[in-house]
Amino acid sequence: MSELTVNNGTISFDVTVTNTGNAAGKDVVEIYYNPPYTNGGIEKATANLICFDKTEILEPGESETINISFNAEDMASYDMSGDGCYVLEEGDYIISVNSDSHTVLDQKTYTQGETIRYEGDNKRESDEITAANQFEDAAGDVTYLSRADGFANYDEATAAPASDVMSDDLVAQYHLNSNFDYTTYINEDDEMPVTGADNGIRLYELRGADYDDERWDDLLDQLTVDDMTNMIALSGYQTPAMDSVGKVTAIDADGPAAINNNFTGAGSIGFPVEVMIACTWNQDLAEDYGEMMGKMCREMNIAGWYAPGMNTHRTPFGARNYEYFSEDGTLAGYIAASTVQGAADQGVYAFIKHLAMYEMNAKMVCVWSNEQAMREIYLKPFEISVKDGDAHAVMVSWSFIGIKWAGENSGLINTVLRDEWGFEGFALTDFFRNNGHGFMNADAALANGVDAMLSTYAGGPNVVQDPEAASSVKYMRQACKNVMYTVVNSWLYEEDGVDTGMPTWQKAVIGADAAVGVILLGLCVLVWRKYKKDQKAGK
Repeated sequence: MSELTVNNGTISFDVTVTNTGNAAGKDVVEIYYNPPYTNGGIEKATANLICFDKTEILEPGESETINISFNAEDMASYDMSGDGCYVLEEGDYIISVNSDSHTVLDQKTYTQGETIRYEGDNKRESDEITAANQFEDAAGDVTYLSRADGFANYDEATAAPASDVMSDDLVAQYHLNSNFDYTTYINEDDEMPVTGADNGIRLYELRGADYDDERWDDLLDQLTVDDMTNMIALSGYQTPAMDSVGKVTAIDADGPAAINNNFTGAGSIGFPVEVMIACTWNQDLAEDYGEMMGKMCREMNIAGWYAPGMNTHRTPFGARNYEYFSEDGTLAGYIAASTVQGAADQGVYAFIKHLAMYEMNAKMVCVWSNEQAMREIYLKPFEISVKDGDAHAVMVSWSFIGIKWAGENSGLINTVLRDEWGFEGFALTDFFRNNGHGFMNADAALANGVDAMLSTYAGGPNVVQDPEAASSVKYMRQACKNVMYTVVNSWLYEEDGVDTGMPTWQKAVIGADAAVGVILLGLCVLVWRKYKKDQKAGK
């Protein structure tokens, strides 16, 4: 390592890597920090991955110098006390190059002269609003391991729980569709938005427009209640066309390792699972992976890709562990951000998933964690994908965070994802089936920041109970904006003047049908002529 330089809060240095072996190869430059810790204070780990890079192929004896830089604020820890905030405490931070989280190869010391609390108007530079506690109710009746006094509470924190039954207070707040009050998010004071207007504006005109462009309101005024209801309810592997604004049907498809078009049955080649991709520690390779997925999506007439998955493995029984980059939030975040960017280079929007705290395929499982762990570990890959990867689509988890489904958690979807991180785009449920698996419904989802249901069947809880209520229309209007903002900036609208005609895959299918029809008609004519000829010949 060279000496550290600090400029406007950015820490920089060079790392020189030399191949001392006898075969050509690459190596990873892993950068960790060990922050100052006060006994009984904010919990902190001694080894925190903050960034990484990978060399080119080095021949034996060859060296390469890599420049490293990161923001000092990224070393701030989350303090859950009071209203909660990030804190960069004064003291010495050991910045090291490691071969793994345990083995230090070289290190330097960065000294933070004073404590900075990112609270009130003093937000982190990377945030849109100041972070504050949103998930206090997700901590549950759990004893969390503490570093205080040399992990003095280790035995208590790792002991089997005294009970696996929720308290009466939590049970009273837990609800499924069967006992959900569908008027919960109806506000009688809401004013009915304009619908069905004739403003003469088409969606393609807003390609590249800012999310806050005033023309969005004129466009949204043209939507009918039926347009919006249909869009919200039937966004399973697609988002429907809306003739009133010139929105084409957009096809979306699974998954992280290979793509399948549910409408045509076409499938792509497969890639290694995400765990393997993360093991490369290679952001360039991850971007290539995303770009190749994007190219195949285009070839298969797909605009949205249900990937990458980025939840951190908390249990070996997680049913989708193969879909996730896995063990470290920072590693997963930068690999995912590069993947999202690669797909975006091909005009494909990647649905980062599953937001958040996804645990297993068992439905209605309450997942418990404290806010610091959520923000510093489990939400980190999503945060990096939004801030560094410019993600514009997200798939919401089946998980209950505490006693509330993630899709009904406004603190997660509206406050953290949208307001704090600056996400602008489309939030979709995980697979909805025809009944929301008994716990997902459009009324709860729309009011809390989710835009559409991954459903292919109309008439269940994917349709709002009272689509004529002003609140329902307001929620659906905002949701449709988020969907259209994402779709119009995809490859589907690359050509000027794209309007509500059939999507390419439908045209191709119809064209193929027409060709078959012409052939069959020709065969019929030939058979008829032969029949008439045989009649004349008395056969």
